[in-house]
Amino acid sequence: MRLFRDLSRLPEEFRGGAVSIGNFDGVHLGHARIIECLLDMARHESGPSVAFTFDPHPVRLLRPDAAPTPLVWTQRKAELLGQLGVDAVVAYPTDRALLHLSAREFFDQIVLDQLGARAMVEGPNFFFGRHRQGSILLLSEFCSGAGVSLGVIEPVEMDGEIISSSRIRIMIGAGWVEHARRLLGRPYRVRGTVVRGESRGAKLGYPTANIERVDTLLPADGIYAGLGWIAGDDSPRPAAVSLGPNPTFDEEARKVEIHLIDYEGSLYEQTVELDFLTRLRDIERFDSAEQLVAQMDSDVTAARRIAKDYLAEK
Repeated sequence: MRLFRDLSRLPEEFRGGAVSIGNFDGVHLGHARIIECLLDMARHESGPSVAFTFDPHPVRLLRPDAAPTPLVWTQRKAELLGQLGVDAVVAYPTDRALLHLSAREFFDQIVLDQLGARAMVEGPNFFFGRHRQGSILLLSEFCSGAGVSLGVIEPVEMDGEIISSSRIRIMIGAGWVEHARRLLGRPYRVRGTVVRGESRGAKLGYPTANIERVDTLLPADGIYAGLGWIAGDDSPRPAAVSLGPNPTFDEEARKVEIHLIDYEGSLYEQTVELDFLTRLRDIERFDSAEQLVAQMDSDVTAARRIAKDYLAEK
């Protein structure tokens, strides 16, 4: 899979195939169904499969206050789409010029001229062009007139509801990471940089890495079982995660602290990625450090078991 950010540099080998345009936020099972059809149409056209997305989400420019916190960062999105089989991902730099293109201009300039699309795959609620003036019906007319095949994929449902980025965002915001995992087809992941903390965890026997600069949605406050991924290390490590304040020590600031189980070494200034597997409990205030340590013993034991069971199932 190749990632491109500039269509003027798109090699000819990635033109003339099948294209799907969307935000693909989270790259969930509904997106996977679209990509499955995209690959089929690309093979039919004997051309490449290209996923075209926006960086950042157009709403961040149009209505910044209403812009949702993303579920995935651009590089990770491209990796996930690549794992689904696409040949190329275009993360198009969203700017005012792009947002002012009419539906006709977007189709002619982006879809035909720059991507050279011979087939497209979209969902029924696809909109494009200035003020979202282009609907799937208009796209069908444009494609028919240009000799471009169009596949329209109905939304995928689970438990009687459509799988969507907004639905997953609600689940994560509530701390329901196991539910979100089912819709994503994998654990929800965030990344951040390890910064210096109070070293209080080490004094209690459970050294923690304080994570900052997280650029995607964080789950609700709580204690979680998860997996930690250290940059340059292909093997995940079981982790116990505290997300929120530390009322036992009268700390009100919301923090992300990770205890990598059985890991020894410094993580300072390293990038760490974290998969959330299960929410274990709420943040609690304890009357003493001894009570807190006893609860941490239980949390780490549970996190180790949950991570081990998850990895054994893969």
